Amino acid sequence: MTDARPPSFLAPSLDDFARLAQEAFDALPGPFRQAAGEVVIRIDDFADEATLAEMEIEDPFELTGLYHGVDIGRRDSLGPAAEPSRVFLYRRPILDEWCERGDVGIAELIAHVLIHEIGHHLGLTDDDIHAIEDDED
Repeated sequence: MTDARPPSFLAPSLDDFARLAQEAFDALPGPFRQAAGEVVIRIDDFADEATLAEMEIEDPFELTGLYHGVDIGRRDSLGPAAEPSRVFLYRRPILDEWCERGDVGIAELIAHVLIHEIGHHLGLTDDDIHAIEDDED
């Protein structure tokens, strides 16, 4: 029987990231998962050029994740969303941060980025999310 995991010297693939993101999502408390609803989780190596340009980001390694959609707090006033809300996790920038930090596991870092982006889906700002994170420390 062979081990389905990649050898430790290989960077996790897009499929590995998708599996780790799904495991992180499944491990969230039930009410948080329910509030996230039908958000779609997508793994890409980097954000596309249009996204980087829109966000005025020159270095694609600066963006580890992104929420795209109408947060659930504004959804009722705007009517049904035209397309599903999506959370993008960007593999290469996450891998780069993981290697640079060296103090956190890749699964933990993926979970952190995923939870941050789901926070935006729930209507939280970056400042709100950072305040919550600071309270946990």
